[in-house]
Amino acid sequence: MDQFIIQSLREYAERYETETFLFEDPSIFMHKVQGESNQEIIAFIAAGLSYGRRELFFPKIQYIIDCSHGDVEKWILSNDFCKDVPDNDNCYYRLYTNKIINTFIRRIKSLLEEYGSLRQFAISNTKDNDAVTLIEAFTKYFNTNEVSRVIPKDTKSSCKRLCMFLRWMVRTSSPVDLGLWSDIVDKRTLIMPMDVHVIQEAVRLGLMTGKSVSMKFAQKLTSLMLDIFPEDPLKGDFALFGYGVNH
Repeated sequence: MDQFIIQSLREYAERYETETFLFEDPSIFMHKVQGESNQEIIAFIAAGLSYGRRELFFPKIQYIIDCSHGDVEKWILSNDFCKDVPDNDNCYYRLYTNKIINTFIRRIKSLLEEYGSLRQFAISNTKDNDAVTLIEAFTKYFNTNEVSRVIPKDTKSSCKRLCMFLRWMVRTSSPVDLGLWSDIVDKRTLIMPMDVHVIQEAVRLGLMTGKSVSMKFAQKLTSLMLDIFPEDPLKGDFALFGYGVNH
């Protein structure tokens, strides 16, 4: 890889991984609640809703924080969510109906009742500190009752939103990411979240050809980022964001 590109990406990663990044990113919502369990849950929900235009899905995430008064865990376990997100076919956000989101939240409730927390689910379902094993576990657990509309059915796709969620949970020493699960998953095994922007910039840099959103391509790009950031490949997420801003 061209040394100029490598140096530029390293500089962009440092320049753009700052608190100001939060202001227009869905990761901001996990910083709005108190307590690790609430942060994990709202991060998981926020990741699931993060597609399309931010000005449209941001209010849908904020709605959940407002309804729960910031105590998302209590809101879910007490079934209070049922009155705020009823089980009907009205639109919640784009292709998601209230029913789809209600079912998604019910499945989160089942997970909390079975494991106690998302963290404990991660501990119980991660093998060898590897992120992909946990991504697979999430797809299997949520692949029932239409919930796969929010969580992918399997890891054939890039699972962009799950990869983003794990970035938030695992990476440490970051003003953006929380690092709550750094002892569960090795950050060197995290997979690049393959959104449209990341793909676009990777293609422009010649790091990838084509615009596949498969897990295979996500792992290929992650491998390239690992060459640039050997201890923390998902610094590449911020690096490609910075490259896009400047070119």
